[in-house]
Amino acid sequence: MMKVDSLDVQRWQKYIEQETGFVLPDIQLQWLANAIDCTAMSNGLSVQQLWYQLSKNDELRQQLLDKVLIHESRFFRHRPSIDFVTEYALQHRKADNIDSLFRIWSVGCASGQEAWSLAMSLAAQRCQGYKILGTDISEEAIKSARLGQYDNRQQTLIPQPCQPFVQPLPSKSTSNRLKPSTSEAANSMQESWQVAPVLQPHVNFSVHNIIEQKPPTTHLQNVIICQNMLLYFRKFDQRDILARLSEQCALEGYIILAPGEALFWRPSNMRRIAHPQVNVWQKISA
Repeated sequence: MMKVDSLDVQRWQKYIEQETGFVLPDIQLQWLANAIDCTAMSNGLSVQQLWYQLSKNDELRQQLLDKVLIHESRFFRHRPSIDFVTEYALQHRKADNIDSLFRIWSVGCASGQEAWSLAMSLAAQRCQGYKILGTDISEEAIKSARLGQYDNRQQTLIPQPCQPFVQPLPSKSTSNRLKPSTSEAANSMQESWQVAPVLQPHVNFSVHNIIEQKPPTTHLQNVIICQNMLLYFRKFDQRDILARLSEQCALEGYIILAPGEALFWRPSNMRRIAHPQVNVWQKISA
Protein backbone atom coordinates (compact mmCIF):
# COMPACT_ATOMS: atom_id res chain seq x y z
CA MET A 1 0.00 0.00 0.00
CA MET A 2 1.39 3.40 -1.01
CA LYS A 3 2.22 5.71 1.89
CA VAL A 4 2.15 9.50 1.93
CA ASP A 5 5.60 11.00 1.39
CA SER A 6 7.13 14.14 2.92
CA LEU A 7 6.27 16.32 -0.08
CA ASP A 8 2.69 15.11 -0.32
CA VAL A 9 2.05 15.65 3.38
CA GLN A 10 2.44 19.42 2.88
CA ARG A 11 -0.30 19.29 0.27
CA TRP A 12 -2.50 17.42 2.76
CA GLN A 13 -1.61 19.97 5.43
CA LYS A 14 -2.98 22.72 3.18
CA TYR A 15 -6.08 20.64 2.51
CA ILE A 16 -6.84 20.32 6.24
CA GLU A 17 -6.47 24.08 6.67
CA GLN A 18 -8.71 24.73 3.68
CA GLU A 19 -11.42 22.41 4.99
CA THR A 20 -11.34 23.31 8.68
CA GLY A 21 -9.18 26.39 9.20
CA PHE A 22 -6.89 24.31 11.44
CA VAL A 23 -3.19 24.95 10.92
CA LEU A 24 -1.36 21.78 11.86
CA PRO A 25 2.14 22.62 13.08
CA ASP A 26 5.08 20.83 11.50
CA ILE A 27 5.57 18.83 14.68
CA GLN A 28 2.22 17.12 13.96
CA LEU A 29 2.93 16.24 10.33
CA GLN A 30 3.77 12.64 11.21
CA TRP A 31 0.42 12.43 12.98
CA LEU A 32 -1.21 13.73 9.79
CA ALA A 33 0.68 11.23 7.64
CA ASN A 34 -0.42 8.35 9.89
CA ALA A 35 -4.04 9.53 9.73
CA ILE A 36 -3.91 9.66 5.92
CA ASP A 37 -2.35 6.19 5.66
CA CYS A 38 -4.86 4.72 8.12
CA THR A 39 -7.85 6.24 6.29
CA ALA A 40 -6.59 5.02 2.92
CA MET A 41 -5.84 1.48 4.11
CA SER A 42 -9.13 1.07 5.99
CA ASN A 43 -10.97 1.88 2.76
CA GLY A 44 -8.76 -0.23 0.47
CA LEU A 45 -7.37 2.82 -1.31
CA SER A 46 -3.96 4.16 -2.14
CA VAL A 47 -3.10 7.61 -0.80
CA GLN A 48 -3.48 9.04 -4.29
CA GLN A 49 -6.91 7.41 -4.72
CA LEU A 50 -7.98 8.80 -1.36
CA TRP A 51 -6.95 12.29 -2.45
CA TYR A 52 -9.15 12.17 -5.53
CA GLN A 53 -12.07 10.56 -3.69
CA LEU A 54 -12.29 13.18 -0.92
CA SER A 55 -14.07 15.79 -3.02
CA LYS A 56 -16.70 13.21 -4.06
CA ASN A 57 -17.20 11.32 -0.83
CA ASP A 58 -18.27 13.18 2.32
CA GLU A 59 -18.00 10.03 4.44
CA LEU A 60 -14.33 9.58 3.50
CA ARG A 61 -13.68 13.26 4.20
CA GLN A 62 -15.22 12.97 7.66
CA GLN A 63 -13.28 9.79 8.41
CA LEU A 64 -10.04 11.62 7.67
CA LEU A 65 -10.97 14.67 9.73
CA ASP A 66 -11.96 12.44 12.66
CA LYS A 67 -8.52 10.84 12.61
CA VAL A 68 -6.60 14.10 12.18
CA LEU A 69 -8.34 16.41 14.62
CA ILE A 70 -7.68 16.26 18.35
CA HIS A 71 -10.66 14.87 20.29
CA GLU A 72 -9.10 14.72 23.72
CA SER A 73 -10.03 16.96 26.60
CA ARG A 74 -10.54 16.37 30.29
CA PHE A 75 -13.04 17.12 32.99
CA PHE A 76 -12.69 20.45 34.83
CA ARG A 77 -9.71 21.30 32.66
CA HIS A 78 -9.73 24.91 33.87
CA ARG A 79 -11.61 24.96 37.16
CA PRO A 80 -11.62 28.78 37.57
CA SER A 81 -13.53 29.13 34.28
CA ILE A 82 -16.11 26.53 35.36
CA ASP A 83 -16.52 28.30 38.71
CA PHE A 84 -16.94 31.68 36.97
CA VAL A 85 -19.73 30.35 34.75
CA THR A 86 -21.46 28.66 37.69
CA GLU A 87 -21.43 31.82 39.78
CA TYR A 88 -22.73 33.91 36.90
CA ALA A 89 -25.54 31.42 36.25
CA LEU A 90 -26.59 31.55 39.91
CA GLN A 91 -26.60 35.36 39.86
CA HIS A 92 -28.57 35.34 36.62
CA ARG A 93 -31.24 33.07 38.12
CA LYS A 94 -31.51 35.16 41.29
CA ALA A 95 -32.14 38.30 39.24
CA ASP A 96 -35.25 38.93 37.15
CA ASN A 97 -34.45 36.09 34.74
CA ILE A 98 -36.33 33.20 36.36
CA ASP A 99 -38.39 32.42 33.27
CA SER A 100 -35.55 32.55 30.73
CA LEU A 101 -33.12 29.73 30.01
CA PHE A 102 -29.48 30.33 30.85
CA ARG A 103 -27.63 29.31 27.70
CA ILE A 104 -24.01 28.17 27.42
CA TRP A 105 -22.13 27.25 24.25
CA SER A 106 -19.01 25.09 24.54
CA VAL A 107 -17.09 25.62 21.29
CA GLY A 108 -14.71 22.85 20.20
CA CYS A 109 -16.09 20.57 22.91
CA ALA A 110 -14.15 17.46 21.77
CA SER A 111 -15.64 14.41 23.53
CA GLY A 112 -17.88 16.50 25.76
CA GLN A 113 -15.89 16.77 28.98
CA GLU A 114 -16.18 20.57 29.21
CA ALA A 115 -19.93 20.60 28.58
CA TRP A 116 -20.55 17.85 31.13
CA SER A 117 -18.25 19.57 33.64
CA LEU A 118 -20.38 22.70 33.35
CA ALA A 119 -23.58 20.68 33.77
CA MET A 120 -22.20 18.91 36.84
CA SER A 121 -21.08 22.17 38.41
CA LEU A 122 -24.45 23.85 37.83
CA ALA A 123 -26.39 20.83 39.07
CA ALA A 124 -24.23 20.59 42.20
CA GLN A 125 -25.38 24.13 43.01
CA ARG A 126 -29.00 23.15 42.30
CA CYS A 127 -29.15 25.54 39.39
CA GLN A 128 -32.21 25.05 37.18
CA GLY A 129 -33.28 26.34 33.79
CA TYR A 130 -30.05 26.04 31.81
CA LYS A 131 -29.12 24.66 28.41
CA ILE A 132 -25.61 23.75 27.31
CA LEU A 133 -24.68 23.29 23.65
CA GLY A 134 -21.43 21.53 22.80
CA THR A 135 -20.12 21.70 19.23
CA ASP A 136 -17.16 20.16 17.45
CA ILE A 137 -16.17 19.52 13.84
CA SER A 138 -15.58 15.82 14.52
CA GLU A 139 -18.55 13.47 14.18
CA GLU A 140 -16.67 10.81 16.14
CA ALA A 141 -16.07 13.21 19.03
CA ILE A 142 -19.71 14.29 19.09
CA LYS A 143 -20.87 10.66 19.17
CA SER A 144 -18.68 10.09 22.23
CA ALA A 145 -19.93 13.30 23.84
CA ARG A 146 -23.57 12.27 23.40
CA LEU A 147 -22.85 8.84 24.84
CA GLY A 148 -21.33 10.44 27.93
CA GLN A 149 -19.27 7.40 28.94
CA TYR A 150 -15.69 7.76 30.19
CA ASP A 151 -12.84 5.85 31.80
CA ASN A 152 -11.62 5.73 35.40
CA ARG A 153 -8.88 8.29 34.82
CA GLN A 154 -11.46 10.90 33.84
CA GLN A 155 -13.49 10.28 36.99
CA THR A 156 -10.56 11.16 39.24
CA LEU A 157 -10.58 14.70 37.79
CA ILE A 158 -14.14 15.40 38.95
CA PRO A 159 -14.38 17.28 42.28
CA GLN A 160 -16.19 15.63 45.16
CA PRO A 161 -19.33 17.84 45.07
CA CYS A 162 -19.90 16.68 41.47
CA GLN A 163 -19.27 12.96 42.04
CA PRO A 164 -23.02 12.26 42.59
CA PHE A 165 -23.43 12.86 38.84
CA VAL A 166 -21.11 9.94 38.03
CA GLN A 167 -22.99 6.70 37.44
CA PRO A 168 -21.10 3.37 37.20
CA LEU A 169 -21.59 1.24 34.12
CA PRO A 170 -22.23 -2.50 34.50
CA SER A 171 -18.88 -4.29 34.50
CA LYS A 172 -18.08 -6.12 31.29
CA SER A 173 -17.54 -9.84 31.59
CA THR A 174 -14.74 -9.62 29.06
CA SER A 175 -12.62 -7.68 31.53
CA ASN A 176 -12.60 -10.71 33.83
CA ARG A 177 -10.88 -12.76 31.14
CA LEU A 178 -7.94 -10.39 30.82
CA LYS A 179 -4.58 -11.52 32.09
CA PRO A 180 -3.83 -10.21 35.61
CA SER A 181 -0.82 -8.25 34.38
CA THR A 182 -2.87 -6.29 31.87
CA SER A 183 -6.31 -6.06 33.47
CA GLU A 184 -5.58 -3.02 35.64
CA ALA A 185 -4.19 -0.94 32.78
CA ALA A 186 -6.94 -2.05 30.43
CA ASN A 187 -9.69 -1.27 32.91
CA SER A 188 -8.37 2.27 33.39
CA MET A 189 -8.79 2.83 29.64
CA GLN A 190 -12.24 1.27 29.32
CA GLU A 191 -15.43 3.27 29.72
CA SER A 192 -16.41 2.44 33.29
CA TRP A 193 -18.93 5.17 34.14
CA GLN A 194 -21.40 7.48 32.52
CA VAL A 195 -22.81 10.92 33.18
CA ALA A 196 -25.98 10.68 35.28
CA PRO A 197 -29.14 10.71 33.14
CA VAL A 198 -30.53 13.63 35.16
CA LEU A 199 -28.07 15.94 33.36
CA GLN A 200 -28.83 14.82 29.83
CA PRO A 201 -31.95 16.97 29.22
CA HIS A 202 -29.80 20.05 29.87
CA VAL A 203 -27.03 19.24 27.37
CA ASN A 204 -27.07 18.91 23.58
CA PHE A 205 -24.24 18.23 21.14
CA SER A 206 -23.96 19.10 17.46
CA VAL A 207 -21.39 18.73 14.68
CA HIS A 208 -20.36 22.23 13.63
CA ASN A 209 -17.41 23.85 11.86
CA ILE A 210 -16.77 27.18 13.57
CA ILE A 211 -15.05 28.57 10.47
CA GLU A 212 -18.39 28.50 8.65
CA GLN A 213 -20.66 31.54 8.78
CA LYS A 214 -23.90 29.89 9.88
CA PRO A 215 -24.16 29.55 13.68
CA PRO A 216 -25.33 26.24 15.17
CA THR A 217 -28.29 27.86 16.96
CA THR A 218 -30.51 30.92 16.63
CA HIS A 219 -30.41 31.54 20.38
CA LEU A 220 -28.05 34.13 21.82
CA GLN A 221 -25.81 32.69 24.52
CA ASN A 222 -25.27 33.97 28.06
CA VAL A 223 -21.83 32.36 28.07
CA ILE A 224 -19.64 31.16 25.21
CA ILE A 225 -16.61 29.18 26.31
CA CYS A 226 -13.93 28.54 23.70
CA GLN A 227 -10.67 27.32 25.20
CA ASN A 228 -7.51 25.88 23.63
CA MET A 229 -8.97 25.88 20.13
CA LEU A 230 -8.03 29.26 18.67
CA LEU A 231 -4.33 28.38 18.78
CA TYR A 232 -4.89 26.02 15.81
CA PHE A 233 -6.02 28.91 13.58
CA ARG A 234 -4.15 31.73 11.89
CA LYS A 235 -4.58 35.13 13.52
CA PHE A 236 -6.93 36.48 10.84
CA ASP A 237 -9.13 33.39 11.23
CA GLN A 238 -9.05 33.85 15.00
CA ARG A 239 -10.41 37.39 14.55
CA ASP A 240 -13.20 36.11 12.29
CA ILE A 241 -14.12 33.38 14.76
CA LEU A 242 -14.16 35.78 17.70
CA ALA A 243 -16.33 38.23 15.74
CA ARG A 244 -18.84 35.44 15.07
CA LEU A 245 -18.82 34.39 18.69
CA SER A 246 -19.46 37.95 19.82
CA GLU A 247 -22.49 38.09 17.50
CA GLN A 248 -23.89 34.99 19.23
CA CYS A 249 -23.23 36.36 22.72
CA ALA A 250 -26.17 37.98 24.52
CA LEU A 251 -25.82 41.55 25.77
CA GLU A 252 -24.02 41.50 29.15
CA GLY A 253 -23.06 37.88 28.46
CA TYR A 254 -19.50 36.54 28.48
CA ILE A 255 -16.97 34.94 26.16
CA ILE A 256 -14.38 32.88 28.02
CA LEU A 257 -11.08 31.96 26.36
CA ALA A 258 -8.12 29.99 27.65
CA PRO A 259 -5.58 31.97 29.68
CA GLY A 260 -3.25 33.83 27.31
CA GLU A 261 -5.42 33.35 24.22
CA ALA A 262 -6.27 36.17 21.78
CA LEU A 263 -4.54 38.92 23.74
CA PHE A 264 -4.49 40.91 20.49
CA TRP A 265 -8.31 41.11 20.40
CA ARG A 266 -9.72 44.64 20.77
CA PRO A 267 -13.44 44.49 19.85
CA SER A 268 -15.56 47.61 20.23
CA ASN A 269 -18.57 45.66 21.52
CA MET A 270 -16.72 43.65 24.18
CA ARG A 271 -14.61 44.60 27.17
CA ARG A 272 -12.10 42.44 28.94
CA ILE A 273 -12.94 41.81 32.59
CA ALA A 274 -10.09 42.02 35.08
CA HIS A 275 -9.90 38.56 36.63
CA PRO A 276 -6.80 36.95 38.14
CA GLN A 277 -7.43 33.51 36.62
CA VAL A 278 -10.05 33.72 33.86
CA ASN A 279 -9.60 35.25 30.38
CA VAL A 280 -13.13 36.64 30.11
CA TRP A 281 -14.83 39.26 27.95
CA GLN A 282 -18.25 40.84 28.50
CA LYS A 283 -20.51 42.06 25.73
CA ILE A 284 -21.28 45.75 26.31
CA SER A 285 -23.08 46.68 23.09
CA ALA A 286 -24.86 44.99 20.22
